[in-house]
Amino acid sequence: MTRARRWAVIGGGLLGLTIARRLRAAGSAVTLFEAAPQLGGLASAWRLGDVTWDRHYHVTLLSDFHTRAMLRDLGLEAQMRWTTTGTGFFAGDGVRPLSNAFDYLRLPHLNLWEKARLAATILYAARVRDWRRLEEIPVADWLTRLSGRSTFERLWLPLLRAKLGESWRETSAAFIWATIQRLWAARTSGIKREMLGYVPGGYAAIVARHRELLENAGVAVRVATAVKTIEAAGAGVRVACAEAAAETFDSVVLTTTPRVAAQLCTGLAEPERAVLERVRHQGIVCASLLYPEPLSNYYLTYLTDASLPFTAVVEMSAFVDRAEFGGRSLIYLPRYASAREPVFAQSDAEIESSFLAALARVHPRFDRSRVLAFRVSRVREVFPIPTLGYSRHVPAASLGVPGVHLVSSAQIVNGTLNVNETVALAERAASALVASGGAPISLEA
Repeated sequence: MTRARRWAVIGGGLLGLTIARRLRAAGSAVTLFEAAPQLGGLASAWRLGDVTWDRHYHVTLLSDFHTRAMLRDLGLEAQMRWTTTGTGFFAGDGVRPLSNAFDYLRLPHLNLWEKARLAATILYAARVRDWRRLEEIPVADWLTRLSGRSTFERLWLPLLRAKLGESWRETSAAFIWATIQRLWAARTSGIKREMLGYVPGGYAAIVARHRELLENAGVAVRVATAVKTIEAAGAGVRVACAEAAAETFDSVVLTTTPRVAAQLCTGLAEPERAVLERVRHQGIVCASLLYPEPLSNYYLTYLTDASLPFTAVVEMSAFVDRAEFGGRSLIYLPRYASAREPVFAQSDAEIESSFLAALARVHPRFDRSRVLAFRVSRVREVFPIPTLGYSRHVPAASLGVPGVHLVSSAQIVNGTLNVNETVALAERAASALVASGGAPISLEA
């Protein structure tokens, strides 16, 4: 009888969970390693006061077909709840609606001609298909040409800075194209309200279902087990952990960032190590707070005031039943930043003080003394900076150590990082890995 191939999957986020399930379904023996005490990665849940919910904000759109297929496969899609909500816009003089064409027409900071060019930009971007050409054009040049310099500086630039910091200067037009493509796909025509969905219990329920199916299928799930080194060992791959004895597998799949992969893998050639270490990521400092009631009816409020310490206001209770939060409102205040920025060195108390004071500027009726719980998440590497010609520099899926593969969000080259793109990458990678039997693979779209 042929021995089942032994795989180690490093990382228990949605990439690792999906790949581990597919490898096991194909007949392989699979061990999943996760350094954190819980599974989920960026989609993990945590405790905020007496509420358990997502550590970072997530939403499913009707057009997120890969996410919905994952939920269907997990037996959870039928539980999904769908609703509509609005979008807000704050430019220093109050929050205004920005949910439909009429709201755009009422924007006070752009004249009628500028609004027309803005609408034309969105319509044009929604119809573009050649993302590789856009990858060679600086995002500022592309948006300025389409929308005009005034609209770029008043609207687009603050939004780019909110997500990318000063790295917007190195970013290609493919970034804003991918963002518009996802949002446009969720609307039937024109600028209409899209449907937003969630699973009761949030990603805690989704990740728990993944784990249940993995363990029922015989996958060894090892949380709080940090891998220290990965190296070739004869015809196999040796995985060493601080918390357990080293083990040898036939193949290994890393679902980490490229930088972490370079740290873990011994025996990489220096040119390959340099490719892995060259990928730069944007991180996030994301505050969550519970408040007695909603601050607005908007799920997302865009901010163009650069003096604010966070880059958006996200009110989950604008579309999630408040019963999930004990009748309260759950609000996220994200700040996208590089790991080198001072916000990562600030204490929780410093972040709480500055963030809540700024929230009162956006919503003057907000009373910080009524905050029921406040917590801060810090992740130094969330998504890669989509620099010019990014697809030419994407790390290979099969590394220089025989039997070792990398499946990372850094390999998403024609989309933005979200659950839908992550699941799509995981399924594509899993199919290639199963078909290869451990041989080198390619993930080029």
